[in-house]
Amino acid sequence: MPGHIEDYGLIGDCETAALVGRDGSIDWLCWPSFDSEACFSALLGSNKHGRWQIAPADLVIACSRRYRGDSLILETRLTTATGTVTLIDFMPPRGSASDVVRLVRGDHGRVKMRMELVIRFGFGANIPWVKRTDGGALLAICGPDMTVLRTPIDTHGEAMTTVSEFEVEAGATVPFVLTYAASHLAVPAAIDPAQALAETEQFWAEWSGRCSYHGEHRDLVMRSLITLKALTFAPSGGIVAAPTTSLPEKLGGARNWDYRYCWLRDATFTLLALINSGYTEEASAWHNWLLRAVAGSPADLQIMYGIMGQRRLLEWQADWLPGYEGAEPVRIGNAAHAQLQLDVYGELIDAFHQWRVADIMLDGESWSLECAVLEHLAKIWNEPDSGIWERRGAGRHYVSSKVMTWVAFDRGIKSAEMFGLDGPLDTWRALRDDIHRDVCTNGFDKEQNCFVESYGAKVLDASILLLPSVGFLPASDPRVQGTLEAIEQHLMRDGFVLRHDPREATDEQQPIEGAFLACSLWLADAYLLAGEIDKARALFDRVASVANDIGLLAEEYDSDAKRQTGNFPQALTHIALINTAQNLSAAQQPADKPVTQRAK
Repeated sequence: MPGHIEDYGLIGDCETAALVGRDGSIDWLCWPSFDSEACFSALLGSNKHGRWQIAPADLVIACSRRYRGDSLILETRLTTATGTVTLIDFMPPRGSASDVVRLVRGDHGRVKMRMELVIRFGFGANIPWVKRTDGGALLAICGPDMTVLRTPIDTHGEAMTTVSEFEVEAGATVPFVLTYAASHLAVPAAIDPAQALAETEQFWAEWSGRCSYHGEHRDLVMRSLITLKALTFAPSGGIVAAPTTSLPEKLGGARNWDYRYCWLRDATFTLLALINSGYTEEASAWHNWLLRAVAGSPADLQIMYGIMGQRRLLEWQADWLPGYEGAEPVRIGNAAHAQLQLDVYGELIDAFHQWRVADIMLDGESWSLECAVLEHLAKIWNEPDSGIWERRGAGRHYVSSKVMTWVAFDRGIKSAEMFGLDGPLDTWRALRDDIHRDVCTNGFDKEQNCFVESYGAKVLDASILLLPSVGFLPASDPRVQGTLEAIEQHLMRDGFVLRHDPREATDEQQPIEGAFLACSLWLADAYLLAGEIDKARALFDRVASVANDIGLLAEEYDSDAKRQTGNFPQALTHIALINTAQNLSAAQQPADKPVTQRAK
């Protein structure tokens, strides 16, 4: 059985990432990149689907863990009746090959250890051919994939598993290095584990040292920034939503999606989090990825792309995997990439505007692209779409989608006015006004005194929390105040915000999932804009309190089970945490607006 979602730690090399459990087991790793097939898939099944465990052979009576400073080096301290060891896990920044390094350090006494390596390529389906090289390394090969295990400890095979029993005494360190390479290439050269540790620590110390944020909750913000960096595919600059697929939004449910791709929806949130923390290089790399990914006809704009900008993310089901705690199906790929979601047009144009305001250099192609996008959006803004939450089924006129089309024209106008760019401003102004009237007329329910999920609906959804933060209406507007009150009444559960209104009683949606953590932080931002700092702080602290012991957060939180749910760790949650923390810090200076308030 896999551990609870929040029981995992993250390690990675900025091209892929692995999840390490409290029990010393790596239960998830897609190799060589985020969107590759997994060679360890126990997270979505059992040990037989692939894992790598190093743990005491005897009963563990105490376990604690931490990251080494502001790094992605995970240290798990395990105590038995005979002594204590620390398991040090990390992935060095990618060189000619990709490595997972595991060091077993003896801290006290003498501890019997057991190592079990179960490699199963193809998301747990394919058993490799295993042989030993003349140099003593252990090769596992299957089709295009190869791994190489190097360790000074003797290993042997048991039931299609590589195992080793050994002892570690105080002061000793036993290394294990697992390396990935394409099977048609030469066996990659060995690395020095101690040198790799020093270089990895230096890499993260230098990167973390560039952080310019020194306000409240800096430790949480720094851990979230490191997580965001870990979810960045360094060769392209793309940032995946999460390193996992099919971790359920509701325990035991079927709402299980593949998040190992890059969403345009996260563009502006990501940009603000990076820029306001001093990471302009990463912001520029994200911009360059974005520009390459969306290049082409605006009519072909997608809501998400692959890590290199790929467009076909065909969805299929790995039916040999039983799913996380039985939550089926396990989905690979994401069919939502083909949906029409109008809000992404607003996110795209808004992101380019924020780059200009932040004085980050944009090339000449950017404005031409924006003008073409707005020309296309003028033709389709009043069509129904699938909405920000990617509903499958007939489209609707979602309020948040329409608001973001307003944002697209508003930011296009602002960019032209502020930076002397040419465009059909009269046409854009007229469209901006038309959309604003349309939303206020059809998306506002006078009877409930609030904006609703979609035109004609009586239910709400949490995306309407973004109305004041994107500047559609000020937080002081009575309609926004009424909306916040309605959200408190209908979308709050145990102090957290749900994405969907529980009053929407369809088989698909009732009950739907846990509380959505990013939406809870969006409400905190709305409180800040309304001047309710104490309410914002209480909500932020509530979200921060459900982070695991090493500061990581999933997509959602089940307040009944008191467990994190959804893909993990979730970029959007950590991005929202960064932005809200920075907003809270800035709100302590009454003369200033919250720092991550979008430039309008």
